[in-house]
Amino acid sequence: MKGLTDKPNYIIELLEEGVTLEDVIDGHICEQALVEKSAFVVGNLGALMRQHACWQSIAPQLQPYYPVKCNSSPAVIEILASLGLGFICTNKTEVSLVLEHGVPPENIILSGVCKQLAHIKHAAKNNIEHLVCENEAELSKISRLHPGAKLLLQISTEAHAAETSMAFGSSLKNCRHLLEAAKELGVQVVGVTFHIPSSCQDLQQAYTHALSDARCVLDMGVDLGFNMNILDIGGGFTGSEFQLRQVESAVRPLLDAYFPPLSGVHVLAQPGSFYVASAFSLAVSVIGKKAVTHHWDGLVQGQSHEDTEFLYYISEGVYGPFSHKLLGNSISAPSVHKHVLCAEEKMYPSSLWGPSLDQLDQVMERCLLPELSVGDWLLFSNMGASGLEDFTCLSNSPQLPIYYTVSTGDWYEMQEAGVVLDSAMKNFSMVHYSA
Repeated sequence: MKGLTDKPNYIIELLEEGVTLEDVIDGHICEQALVEKSAFVVGNLGALMRQHACWQSIAPQLQPYYPVKCNSSPAVIEILASLGLGFICTNKTEVSLVLEHGVPPENIILSGVCKQLAHIKHAAKNNIEHLVCENEAELSKISRLHPGAKLLLQISTEAHAAETSMAFGSSLKNCRHLLEAAKELGVQVVGVTFHIPSSCQDLQQAYTHALSDARCVLDMGVDLGFNMNILDIGGGFTGSEFQLRQVESAVRPLLDAYFPPLSGVHVLAQPGSFYVASAFSLAVSVIGKKAVTHHWDGLVQGQSHEDTEFLYYISEGVYGPFSHKLLGNSISAPSVHKHVLCAEEKMYPSSLWGPSLDQLDQVMERCLLPELSVGDWLLFSNMGASGLEDFTCLSNSPQLPIYYTVSTGDWYEMQEAGVVLDSAMKNFSMVHYSA
């Protein structure tokens, strides 16, 4: 294995033939065994390339714009920027990060329902013209601070409203008023954006309503003299190829009907989790254990039995990399590191808790695991969209180390695809992991 070093907190390990991601995890667990058994993350950058190829194959008509808040790891931003993706930013920190990686301002959209004044000013200063707007107060701010902005009106959708108690986006009825207000203020409106959540059960109906409304809003804008040429269908992509095919199947005929190529409307989408979820895995150690025995009376008098349940405390919780649990997102059951399940081995109902001893810090309510010992390691896959960078300040450890990896084959494919990383990353040094 070879390490490509860019800066102290950004190392990519190039996996030679025969070396697997599991070998990398084993090596870092061995390192942790000598110190504090701190949690860490392993990122497989080749997965980003595979997801990009999958997206281009299934949904080539949708220009991907990556939401930076999903995962702001520098390697992710650098690779996706090299692949030509656009970026959705919610604040000036994200804008600066993306600009530092050479993304042109025209490929950046400043999103957010209620943007701080400083963020709007920062966008204007850096020639970022595309901003999202959904209400008159926001429109007034933008007209004062960034009169040269080109707005995308955020419209509400039934599917989004059903997911949250807060209403996001402007109703179809209010869009006419917003467009007229923008016209009076001299602010350009160039498109429409909406969001269908991945939890939506009826994609066909949701996209039919949303795209019909979007077509109406674009027509309103054209009637008022605006050059309406952008449609952003938002996020809601889980990372599953099957789910992407479902969305594409629902959207394609509607786009052909409402926004054919000759309409001149560029169609964007926001695949965040789709790109990064599968690329990152989290390793945590068991730091505490408690057995709870339940006694049950049998149906026959005098007979009873007992069940054992285990409560495990792990080194990270919902105030760290599992923060998405607080938002109602589910977490997949972990695997046990270096554990091969025997046919006769007993599995126990288990719950996983973070280290804070807070009653909210429950990572997983119930899963079946073999009996574990303190010091064992659990591996959680699909953790790339879990806010790994955003919540390190609340985590038990000051910063979770992220070990980036890429196989030799993927590395060559990245170069062929035009991915150009910092030249300092090409300093090779040998790294060996023992079996």
